Amino acid sequence: MINYEINRLINFALSKEMIHEDDIIYSTNLLFGLLKLDEFYKFDVVENLDTPTPILENILDYAVDKNLIENTTTQRDLFDTQIMNCVMPRPSEVIKTFNNLYIKNKKQATKYYYNLSIQSNYIRKSRTDKNIKWKTKTNYGDLDITINLSKPEKDPKEILKAKTTKSTSYPKCLLCKENEGFFGNINHPSRQNHRIIPIYLSENKWFIQYSPYVYYNEHCIIFNEYHEPMKINENTFSNLFNLVDKFPHYFIGSNADLPIVGGSILSHEHYQGGNYRFHMEIVKEEMVFKVNGYENIKLSTLKWPMSVIRLSGKDKNEIIDLASKILKTWRTYSDKLTKDNVDDIIKEEIGIKFLTALSHAGVFKRDDKGTKAFIKFIQLLD
Repeated sequence: MINYEINRLINFALSKEMIHEDDIIYSTNLLFGLLKLDEFYKFDVVENLDTPTPILENILDYAVDKNLIENTTTQRDLFDTQIMNCVMPRPSEVIKTFNNLYIKNKKQATKYYYNLSIQSNYIRKSRTDKNIKWKTKTNYGDLDITINLSKPEKDPKEILKAKTTKSTSYPKCLLCKENEGFFGNINHPSRQNHRIIPIYLSENKWFIQYSPYVYYNEHCIIFNEYHEPMKINENTFSNLFNLVDKFPHYFIGSNADLPIVGGSILSHEHYQGGNYRFHMEIVKEEMVFKVNGYENIKLSTLKWPMSVIRLSGKDKNEIIDLASKILKTWRTYSDKLTKDNVDDIIKEEIGIKFLTALSHAGVFKRDDKGTKAFIKFIQLLD
């Protein structure tokens, strides 16, 4: 019975303090109108759920049955976000609660905000829990590996429909502040249950939110108020230190501003962080150096599969200055690349990577064990 499910959702929102007693009638009427109901009955509900998923699934089935939505993943996702918006606090309320908690305890503030992101179904925990994660022990230490299974696949009908749907430039990307409360469409996810928190870095306004796909604990994204492209410069290092000061229990980092290694939304400046420790933070040093003019800073290379420089010191301004020097030096450094040979080198490297991929794709590997197995198969033909 749909009335019972509405009562369950109101009870859930009350228990998580997303709404309060004075909000019950208002939220109920929003749900009542969204589901096009004629009558509503109040039920006593006694349950304690961690997420609203079981309730939402029942309401979505009702919506499909009443032809309110099509029974596709995209349509269900768009609609359940509308449902959750009916029991969400306004953005100003979330900001006020966060800031009040932040004054007393920074960890409590982020905990509140992260829990709200789950309880609102912005982070779809029923999906992110399906992500496959493990650590692999190597000569370099533990490697964190994640296979993200939480991004829903579109069915062929939706893909065809998306092609014929007029695209818009609002919001300009998935990180823009205009996503907060956005209705959504087949080409852009609904964000009506999304709330963002404003913060200031060097007197510039930024926002913090959590990633809906959660690659690690409390995976957060800090993004520029304006839709400006990624850029790594001295100001980047200063911003990262400011963020560590603001959230000392989080690590903070940045993707590169290059398309071949960025692996992110390069059209909008942002950083990423979270309440997690990757092994690279504690990996052993291999070589230690001193740089003239920066005698108080220890520069070390690390035992890690990739090329890593670690800077250690007590003065963050000195570290920022040396990091900027390293960046400028790197951008003018070359031991083999020139304008004349860069295309050939890139093509050669891509070819080598493609060859490696092919060698791993074969049924029988190109080694002694694989050759023996291949011969054994062919001998079955006799």
